Amino acid sequence: MCGLTGFLKADIFHPREELTRLVARMSLTLAHRGPNDAGHWCDPVHGIALGHRRLAIIDVSAAGHQPMQSPSGRYILVFNGEIYNHLLLRKELDGNLLPVPWRGGSDTETLLAGFEQWGIRATVERAVGMFALAVWDRQTRNLTLARDRIGEKPLYYGWQGQGKARVFLFGSELKALRAHPAFDDIIDRDALCLQMRHGYIPAPYSIYKNVFKLPPGCLLTVAGPSQEHALSVYWSAASQMVDGVNRPFRGSPEQAVDALEVLLRDAVGAQMVSDVPLGAFLSGGVDSSTVTALMQAQSARPVKTFSIGFFESDFNEAHHAKAVAQHLGTEHTELYVSAAQARDVIPSLQNTYDEPFSDSSQLPTVLVAQLARQHVTVALSGDAGDELFCGYNRYQLVDALWHRISAAPLFVRRLAARSITGVSVESWNRAARVLGPGLPRAMRFQNTGDKLHKGAQVMNSASLDALYLGLVSHWDDPQALVRSATEPLTALNGDPPELSALNGLQRMMALDLLTYLPDDILVKVDRAAMSVGLETRVPFLDHRLVEFAWRLPQSYKLRDGVTKWVLRQVLYRYVPKALIERPKMGFGIPVGDWLRGPLREWGEVLLAESRLEREGFFEPKLVRRCWTEHLSGHRNWQYQLWNVLMFQAWLEHRRADPRTGQDADLADHLTGAVS
Repeated sequence: MCGLTGFLKADIFHPREELTRLVARMSLTLAHRGPNDAGHWCDPVHGIALGHRRLAIIDVSAAGHQPMQSPSGRYILVFNGEIYNHLLLRKELDGNLLPVPWRGGSDTETLLAGFEQWGIRATVERAVGMFALAVWDRQTRNLTLARDRIGEKPLYYGWQGQGKARVFLFGSELKALRAHPAFDDIIDRDALCLQMRHGYIPAPYSIYKNVFKLPPGCLLTVAGPSQEHALSVYWSAASQMVDGVNRPFRGSPEQAVDALEVLLRDAVGAQMVSDVPLGAFLSGGVDSSTVTALMQAQSARPVKTFSIGFFESDFNEAHHAKAVAQHLGTEHTELYVSAAQARDVIPSLQNTYDEPFSDSSQLPTVLVAQLARQHVTVALSGDAGDELFCGYNRYQLVDALWHRISAAPLFVRRLAARSITGVSVESWNRAARVLGPGLPRAMRFQNTGDKLHKGAQVMNSASLDALYLGLVSHWDDPQALVRSATEPLTALNGDPPELSALNGLQRMMALDLLTYLPDDILVKVDRAAMSVGLETRVPFLDHRLVEFAWRLPQSYKLRDGVTKWVLRQVLYRYVPKALIERPKMGFGIPVGDWLRGPLREWGEVLLAESRLEREGFFEPKLVRRCWTEHLSGHRNWQYQLWNVLMFQAWLEHRRADPRTGQDADLADHLTGAVS
């Protein structure tokens, strides 16, 4: 796990000293991703420069130093990630007439030998792992970028500057691109619409104009002399999901459990290979408990496991994790934190996440990464179990809702919705307060008007996809919030992949795998962990396991109302059912309450009407109305407001002194609020 960056100049020849100075400045911004080593390589004749920061995991010797050349010197590579089958690839390469003269044991060297033997694309297709890489071909003078199949490792790119100053920039994080003097630093208001809707910016967009995320499963080739670039897909998650549904697993449920256990054991075992201390995040839920159980089953010593606990019972799962750890015999470490300690993380978030990102579970994720890094350098996680095995409750909820409401004609539903929204939220709340004492307890709700208005939005949905988009949206109409912006098309809002073979439940799972998983969950974990130099690995994202999961019949995943049925059966072979069976709890925090209490002053600073008007990104009256309603308790706008606040804090961070990384006045407000 490392950080990479570099650039390709349009005006080709530049002094070596200039190229080296620029790429060194870019790679220095990624020191947190690679604290063990730094390296640079440049070719002044062709205007290419590569930079690397190394977190040594496999072959920690100097033989793993990057940038690294292939045996013939044709290819120069910078690489971030792990290739779990690299030893098998070495055996295949050594089976040729001319064995490779290996210099060390790193997977970087294995990739380079593969490039020479099979070519770049064929090598990437053979690789099992998580990765982002950039490779310069000295023979063709082409630069190729590649990203792993699901999107565990990040990679940004884009042409910046004009004329002779035009340059192709790339890097693991946006801060590396910003360090180059040609970077234009223009905020993309259209992409900001996406962040307001989802809390993250989905690939291929980024918060900056003309800067993009390389989509998962893709190669991008830039022809140095012509400056032309071409994007190609070497593995398509959408195609694999459709293919899996069309070629279903024909075995019995018990045979499916057996096959899944074998695949999981292999994936976990391969990802336990490390030359540095290794452990696991353990929440006590199905997914992390399964990964931990399979790690412990293949380990000769207790696996190191880590959990964060909260003193607020509504947000605490640490005692469940501890019970699972005790049963498995792991070396368990838990840290209980107060709400104030969790809020103390907020000032560092903008530097950690680098572009506006507002999944509030980023706070506990940062804390558990900090805890684990005190003991290990690599941690396995249980992410992706929900997307692969139908774990989110919203899948059943939306499917059931759609079957109920779709029986009525759309015009009837829309008429009913208008009759509900024609009465204000406050009026509905007043009516509920008057009628509430006479209603059965099961029919008494807080924020009745809020819930009725949300229900009206559901009735307005013309399709299941529209219903699902509404459910996962924070701001339903971000174009009304962001000034001078048009929301771009994505897989969720009008540019879906071809998924016609999938039923409603499967479509929701597929869309999450294509968007929410790589652009929210994996971003959250990668940035939090790499901010402290911790490598994270996700066994569920072994692509062979992903392909198998999509071949399983839906009834093996959701069975008699039980989510992740087939995965649970694997887990119950290692952990008693009684330790696992309980209502699902998210990895969240009480942001809504904090905004009404200890974060109120901080929020007032960032959401001041004069400030919003001056900055010009948001409609101030709309933001202030939501802020006022939330503070009064009449409405719950926590997700919408957190999106705006995270952008505002990010915007403040951009204007900060680059030597300190944060604005002193704002930091004082926040420090006083969270202490």
